Amino acid sequence: MDTPILSDIRVLDNILAVNLNVTLWSARRKLNLEDFGSVDLPPEDLASLGSKRIAPPESLRIFGTLKARAFALLDRHGIRFLGGWAVPEDKATEIVQELTVIRNEFFACKEVFLAEYDGLVRDWIAKHADWANILANATVGSDYVRARLGFAWQFYKVAPLLGNPDAATMAASGLYEEVEQLGAALFTEIAKSADETWRKVYAGRTEVTHKALSPLRTMYQKLMGLTFVEPHVAPVAEILEMALSRLPRTRLKRLLVEPLEIEVMKEVAARKW
Repeated sequence: MDTPILSDIRVLDNILAVNLNVTLWSARRKLNLEDFGSVDLPPEDLASLGSKRIAPPESLRIFGTLKARAFALLDRHGIRFLGGWAVPEDKATEIVQELTVIRNEFFACKEVFLAEYDGLVRDWIAKHADWANILANATVGSDYVRARLGFAWQFYKVAPLLGNPDAATMAASGLYEEVEQLGAALFTEIAKSADETWRKVYAGRTEVTHKALSPLRTMYQKLMGLTFVEPHVAPVAEILEMALSRLPRTRLKRLLVEPLEIEVMKEVAARKW
């Protein structure tokens, strides 16, 4: 039976919690009975109406892409924690700098979208002329849209209720359980990344491009940044370091996938730490 991987409450001294708030606008409005005129529809307790798009979905795709970039950034450095992420405190400056770049791009795209918004809606209605009345009656102004596209984050320090005299309150706070799961969450995330990398990059191949090393380096850097979370982190990081150290230092166009590297990927993905 595997020994549970538990993190100590003292890891909170070395981490910051990050909450990311990215709000997107779907350009959807609820369909109403009035939209269908005299058509006989099922009663509301039997079926509910869907929604209608009032702007082209491709014009909003960039905002979802930027949100995904922000999530990937935080996943690269941290562990899911308290509805957000736990990241190493010494990585805060680097993370904020990268988040700022994404946020600035988000806001720049937002201003471009809002400047073109009225025209996009007119063109969308014209494209679906048979449903023009349904769409025109559902449109909203650009100020409404502006308020629904947002990008912000908060960094904060988490501390246990050490000064609370009520032991029952401390035990029931839930924080200890959340912290205990950090180590297991870290290894689950690394194993998932290793499995995906193996299947998408290495499986069935005898050579890969130099770019294929990037996921290995990302996993290694994440583990090294979070070595304080759980003692088992160090040997896992050493396994990845061993694989990386065996590869040529020159930027070859293609690299042979040797048996050792294959076994390392399989072990990281499947081993019960």
